Amino acid sequence: MAVIAVTKERRAGETRVAATPETVKKLSAAGFSVIVEAGAGEAASYPDADYAAAGATIAKTARDAVGKADILFKVRGPEAEEIKALKSGALVAATLNPYQDRATLDALAKQGATAFAMEFVPRITRAQVMDVLSSQANLAGYRAVIEGAEAYGRAMPMMMTAAGTVAPAKVFVMGVGVAGLQAIATARRLGAVVTATDVRPATKEQVESLGAKFIAVEDEEFANAQTAGGYAKEMSKEYQAKQAALTSSHIAKQDIVITTALIPGRPAPRLITAEQVASMKPGSIIVDLAVEQGGNTEGAKAGETVVTTNGVKILGFTNLPGRIAADSSALYARNLVAFSELFKNKEGAFAPDLEDEILKASLVTHGGAVVHPSLQA
Repeated sequence: MAVIAVTKERRAGETRVAATPETVKKLSAAGFSVIVEAGAGEAASYPDADYAAAGATIAKTARDAVGKADILFKVRGPEAEEIKALKSGALVAATLNPYQDRATLDALAKQGATAFAMEFVPRITRAQVMDVLSSQANLAGYRAVIEGAEAYGRAMPMMMTAAGTVAPAKVFVMGVGVAGLQAIATARRLGAVVTATDVRPATKEQVESLGAKFIAVEDEEFANAQTAGGYAKEMSKEYQAKQAALTSSHIAKQDIVITTALIPGRPAPRLITAEQVASMKPGSIIVDLAVEQGGNTEGAKAGETVVTTNGVKILGFTNLPGRIAADSSALYARNLVAFSELFKNKEGAFAPDLEDEILKASLVTHGGAVVHPSLQA
């Protein structure tokens, strides 16, 4: 019986956990033995007693948990003490931030670990249930609206009162992926007037289906602005200039702007300039979901709320899913349960097939080396 270890997250500000009592039961039923480090789920409101009741063994330390494990499940990449405790050949599944955190990959390779970056799970039909980017972005988009509404000093919906009418907030979502769509839906539920933009033409219908208005320069480049994998391409400087001109006057009228645009392996594209921020009304809010990759907004700072001279607040939360830790952990843990099924052969024995298209696409270290093609020097 293969042993899965789940340890406490040690990266600053990380409140999620890679297994819940629910998924411990599922992993146990699937033939795995689960060891959970004491306190691993505490920040996400999952006590040790619930893990134990679900069938997990509670280990006092990370070393105790990891040293016996064939597989290590993490939210973020493991720290040095956890990596050193890994058995050579052990499997690791986590969001490893492979483009920015090469040091962790090198340490995993040196230890002889076979590591999978959950960010690299391909967007194909059979892998949808393992898509951690989507599960976490969904909650990030929801939380972005909640944080924006909290920072905004006025009501979100229209309110008719005897003393007069309160106008609804105007919310503009820039980047309509999973996070953007959830942000649109959430802002609409709260009663805001919502508009959205994206460089991918397929998103127009999605935006309008949620009751929001779509805004974009719809030229030939726009018609071809989506990769086969469903990601946005980086647009030309000319297109960016035309789009900026279109959105500038729109941004100036908005109460809350939420930016979500990311390009895998690249710095986040700049969507909002300092001049556009300066055009916004005092008390307006920008929530930048791309701040960890440089930000979509000029002046945004990771982990900080920047208040501009004209009274605009730029929120730079670095881990929005972690601000709704119980639900984000539950979804992420279910992604890992589905992923763990790939570690077994048809007979149910622990025998990962590294030629499986999902495992192959997400494999980053194996046999003492960093092996993913996109990470080669």
